[in-house]
Amino acid sequence: MDKRKNTGEWKRHGVQAFWALLTNSYLAGFVQGKIYKGKLKNLCVPGLNCYSCPGAVGACPIGAMQAVIGNRNFKFAFYVAGFLMFVGALTGRFVCGWLCPFGLIQEMLHKIPFLKKIDTFRGDKLLRKMKYVIFIVFVILLPMVLVDVLGQGAPYFCKLICPAGTLEGGLPLVLLNQSMRGALGWLYAWKNVLLLVTVILSVMIYRPFCKYICPLGAVYSVFNSIAVFRYRVEKETCTGCGVCARVCKMQVNPAEHPNHPECIRCGVCKKSCPVNAIH
Repeated sequence: MDKRKNTGEWKRHGVQAFWALLTNSYLAGFVQGKIYKGKLKNLCVPGLNCYSCPGAVGACPIGAMQAVIGNRNFKFAFYVAGFLMFVGALTGRFVCGWLCPFGLIQEMLHKIPFLKKIDTFRGDKLLRKMKYVIFIVFVILLPMVLVDVLGQGAPYFCKLICPAGTLEGGLPLVLLNQSMRGALGWLYAWKNVLLLVTVILSVMIYRPFCKYICPLGAVYSVFNSIAVFRYRVEKETCTGCGVCARVCKMQVNPAEHPNHPECIRCGVCKKSCPVNAIH
């Protein structure tokens, strides 16, 4: 059973890696230190993938939402909102478990040996609500309320919080462009501190950014229970052994809540079930 679970996990990592390469395939950007600005950049990718990454060929839906929510380009705002609802209604948080590049990075970091891995702690469940607050405040309210003279808001989540943007966009662009290094200030230092904290926590805690911070995960989680593709547990077959709950790294009990908002559809519970009750 463990062998089958591990094989399935590495297959999933393979899909994650392939998707990360596909959505960051503008290799010239890493050579020139510039971002891709072709027509594909008008389209959103499902996962959290920084627009400013030199290799990114699509837009991050969270970044795109912030960029347009405070200005007059309502058509594009409707497109981004519709895109998020479509992907969420179709798959729920499947994107988090299978397609998000930053999710893969966190999982690889968690495989690094550490004295004691932290599964849960006091206040863990309450802290997971923070990603919904971050989505409402930093992705919706601040870009809508704090606008410039042209009526345009800033991407406050990307600007002040997102460690994925720092890793995928900020660091590569600064390393590749000498002119940018002279303009660095406290904000760049702050973002790097957040990235460092996220990296350290990822070694100890499974996907801390996904659990507590990610606004995209917050959006998709709302659709988990109603998504077209979701889990189903055969109650007649289930023996209540608790194996699925013990192997779930997101601390979900699939036997009781197979489509819990925290479920990222990784499939570990399904492969670990001794009676194949999860479909």
